[in-house]
Amino acid sequence: MSLIDIIKRINAVPITEQAVVTQLKHVEDGEPYQVWRIDTDTTQYILKEAKEDEAETYHLILSRLQDDCIPILYQTICADGKNYLLMEYADGENLCKCDRVKLTLALNALISLQKKTWNNHFLAAYGYSFEKSLRGREHRGEYLNDPLLEEVYQKFMRMYHTVPRALCHDDLLPFNVIASDHKAVLIDWECGGILPYPTAFARLIAHGEETENAMFFMTSEDRAFAIDYYYNNLLQEMGISYTEWRNTLEYFLFFEYCEWVFVGNQYNTQNSEFYKKYLPIARQQANKIKRMENK
Repeated sequence: MSLIDIIKRINAVPITEQAVVTQLKHVEDGEPYQVWRIDTDTTQYILKEAKEDEAETYHLILSRLQDDCIPILYQTICADGKNYLLMEYADGENLCKCDRVKLTLALNALISLQKKTWNNHFLAAYGYSFEKSLRGREHRGEYLNDPLLEEVYQKFMRMYHTVPRALCHDDLLPFNVIASDHKAVLIDWECGGILPYPTAFARLIAHGEETENAMFFMTSEDRAFAIDYYYNNLLQEMGISYTEWRNTLEYFLFFEYCEWVFVGNQYNTQNSEFYKKYLPIARQQANKIKRMENK
């Protein structure tokens, strides 16, 4: 079925033949992907081909929360065995060039969602569940090819089983946050579910750099602010000590740094820019964790 035929099946909102449809592109490489912005005379919408668990995540988790930090889902269209989600268009700027105001809005959004879902066993089976996430993390550990990383990764996996769980966006990179003047919206919930609580936060802050032309710019001051703000406005209320939080976070940051090590070893691309960049970062983080444990 063609894109035009799919759009013709939209009946939840008024879409005229004069609407302008634009395919969006990935921030990382500028390549088009299966997401389109639909501009009408009065408003804008997003039409997205849902991946794997995404439709279930929207219908059975996100729609129950009724939180304005999640795009409104207007309609699901089934065509040729695929699901297409017609959603609210989030207007604003992403967090790739982080500032304190946008960062605070993003943290407020995440905190709001996690307060509503903390240790929610009813929602745990839906979307990108813990069990599904576990398979991917176990797979990553098989391709580190470094005794130091493997040792610390095994400790991370043990911790991954034990920390409290809440709703997490498992790919909460800064371009999946859209901030306006008064709120932030978290988009692209392809991997969203009830997961160990630091999962989304660690992904959000792990890859920020202070180089102005970096893909994800975040100052060390804003990073420290985020760590404390998240604790003071969520974790303290949940009975987690600050020391426990900081120790746990170090492991989840380590997991993030291992991503490109895993990719390089699995696909034999050890000469890539990202592998060369992240291997020493992952090793540095592993040594930091070992020193922390020996105190």
